[in-house]
Amino acid sequence: MKGFKKTIGFISLGCDKNRVDTENMITKFARPEFEIVGDETKANIIIINTCAFIEMARNEAKETILEIQNLKKTGILEKLIVVGCLAMLEKENLIKEFSFVDRVVTPEDYDKIDQIVFELYGQKYSEGKNKLTSRLLTTSSHYAYVKIADGCNNRCAFCKIPFIRGNYKSRLISDIVDEAQKLVDGGVREIILVAQDVTRFGFDTKESLVELLHTLSKIKNLVWIRLLYAYPDFITDELISEIKDNPKVVHYLDLPLQHVSNHMLSNMRRSSRKRDIIELINKLRREIPDIKIRSTFMVGFPNETKRDFKELCSFLKVFKLDNVGFFKFSREEGTEAYNMEYQIDEKTKDKRLEIVEKIQQKVITRKNRKLKNQVFKVVVDSVYEDYFVGRPYFSAPDVDYNIYFKSYSKLNLGSFVDVKIINFKDDYFIGLHEKNSTY
Repeated sequence: MKGFKKTIGFISLGCDKNRVDTENMITKFARPEFEIVGDETKANIIIINTCAFIEMARNEAKETILEIQNLKKTGILEKLIVVGCLAMLEKENLIKEFSFVDRVVTPEDYDKIDQIVFELYGQKYSEGKNKLTSRLLTTSSHYAYVKIADGCNNRCAFCKIPFIRGNYKSRLISDIVDEAQKLVDGGVREIILVAQDVTRFGFDTKESLVELLHTLSKIKNLVWIRLLYAYPDFITDELISEIKDNPKVVHYLDLPLQHVSNHMLSNMRRSSRKRDIIELINKLRREIPDIKIRSTFMVGFPNETKRDFKELCSFLKVFKLDNVGFFKFSREEGTEAYNMEYQIDEKTKDKRLEIVEKIQQKVITRKNRKLKNQVFKVVVDSVYEDYFVGRPYFSAPDVDYNIYFKSYSKLNLGSFVDVKIINFKDDYFIGLHEKNSTY
């Protein structure tokens, strides 16, 4: 062990749940034998955390593995380890296809990832040298994602997640709160709760999302709690009341709706129907007038008729969601949709994707320009040239609209300030810091 010292780098692909797994693995190597580096060309060891949700993600993962493999030719990179969803889905294939990969590790062995590295070098492993009390973040230091569950019980016809991650498994509230407390003690001010379906939380442990939110809100110095990926099926009146009345829970929900045509929702094996979706949106807006709703929709699912597509377009124009992500149906082997009749050709998918994106851009431009001269509490995320870059409560990191604003004084990253919106461009706001408003 004496003299054993290695540099180690990480590449995280895919969703924010993967990001959390990567951060937990990084933290395992915060010990004297390792130096964590951000530049892969300086790493003796690289761990790639892969995604396998759709073919594009799997291709990206394999291309990344091949690119990193080239670094072995420099003599600096010594060990390449592949982890994540692709490792779980195609472990044996990865071992055969990429013989230069030193180890393929599935999620159940993440807790032993440091031990695995020691074994690869023939070094004796010892515990107890990591003195960190909280995980190392790959985000800015003032916000962090917290995974509250793994797996999924929904069996949507297009999705591989249940086959990769298994059934839904909630964490215990006590463990989540302990993690959140440590993060806040380390400077985090915004906790973003993530799971494949946050609204199902606690169904298997006899706890509840409302109970979790209520308990988390007691943490001193925690300013915002954000919910990502709230399936509409389990958004109860009790949860709506908690979001409305708990001052730390931001009035923002990401509802992955996928479609609104009953024909499509049925074929997708989604339990909600158009009437349920409309009633929920109306209720949320009635009970929480300043609620901001983000969603995702899929185009080109098998047998999506012109009528189905027009129904989706009409919904976007009428209900004017606050932000929407669109994606094309990806035919995934092993899912029910793979063998469905009436597959849509790629040209039609591309055309439909273009149409819905244009509709939503018009919707959001009109909505966001109406926010001119309104003042919002904003968290300062970064600096760009002579602008500060921040997010209001209705913007999650990386997916929603930032505010670029000038300030009368120097601001610290992670501070909260009031910002008046002056204008909205194609995908960002321009604002001005209100004097004497730093929290």
